[in-house]
Amino acid sequence: MNVIQLKDKKFELFIPEKDIQAAICRMAEQIRKDTENHNPLFVGILNGAFMFIADLMHRLNGPYELTFARYSSYHGTTTSGEIQEIMPIKSSIKGRSLILLEDIIDTGLTMHYLKEKLNEEGAGEVKLATMLFKPGALQYNDVTPDYVGLAIPNDFIVGYGLDYDELGRAYRDIYRLVED
Repeated sequence: MNVIQLKDKKFELFIPEKDIQAAICRMAEQIRKDTENHNPLFVGILNGAFMFIADLMHRLNGPYELTFARYSSYHGTTTSGEIQEIMPIKSSIKGRSLILLEDIIDTGLTMHYLKEKLNEEGAGEVKLATMLFKPGALQYNDVTPDYVGLAIPNDFIVGYGLDYDELGRAYRDIYRLVED
């Protein structure tokens, strides 16, 4: 499909599945090299990153520990500017090396909040792995991803876990909003 419609918005094909999977393979290889003699705790940030988390962990194919957390700052196509902690990390993080797995980093608000919180709670190290990164939208200098699948412009996108009002997550490709 080249164009999809979700509620009142149209979206056009932006990143095909094959490009997404190639980026994940590159990330997995780098993460494997960097964690060769370590045992990091991977923290998948739900809901949006569920497809990325599954694909990345499948490619890492190792004895890694994985847990999940859920935070939200979006409503519709805009950020609220406030972080809601919906599901905190349940695993012990004291002294641990963490790799946060996020679907997209745009303003950096959620990751800024989470990095500060985890450091205050005693994490040994906090690294960021994101499938998509919008450097043009970043507002927090302390939020530099350690692993990036693809850098993209500041467009509103859906698919591959990303949504518009909870719709569109299940598409394998990524679509961007078509402006009227």
